[in-house]
Amino acid sequence: MNNYETVFILTPVLSEDQAKEAVKKFEGEVKALGGKLQHSESWGLKKLAYPIQKKTTGFYFLIEFEGEGSIISELEVSFKRDERIMRFLTVKMDSDHKAWAEKRKSRMKKGAKPEAADA
Repeated sequence: MNNYETVFILTPVLSEDQAKEAVKKFEGEVKALGGKLQHSESWGLKKLAYPIQKKTTGFYFLIEFEGEGSIISELEVSFKRDERIMRFLTVKMDSDHKAWAEKRKSRMKKGAKPEAADA
C-alpha cells in the first residue's frame, strides 16, 4: 500500500454545498476502489495563476489516502469525466512528504492558516 495526495480544483460556479457534495463523491470513490482515506481539507476559493475554462478562481481541495497504485488510474478517469473538476494532480508521498504533511496538519490544528503552514 502506498500513500497518495490528490489536489483538485472545482469550478467556482458551484455553491459551497455543491462543492462539498463533489468532495464527498470523490472521497467515497477512493473508499469504493479499496483505498483508505487519511485526511481531507478544503483550501477554499482561490485565484488561479492563469485562466482555466475562462475562469479565474476555483475551489481547492486536498485528499490524502492510502491504496494500491491501480486505483489512481480509475480515480483519475472519474476526475476527467466530472465536469465540475477543472484540474487535478495526484502524487505518491515518500517519507519526507509524509513528515512534511504531518507537520502541516499539526500547525493547522493549532489555528494557523494553510498558507502560513506551507511556508
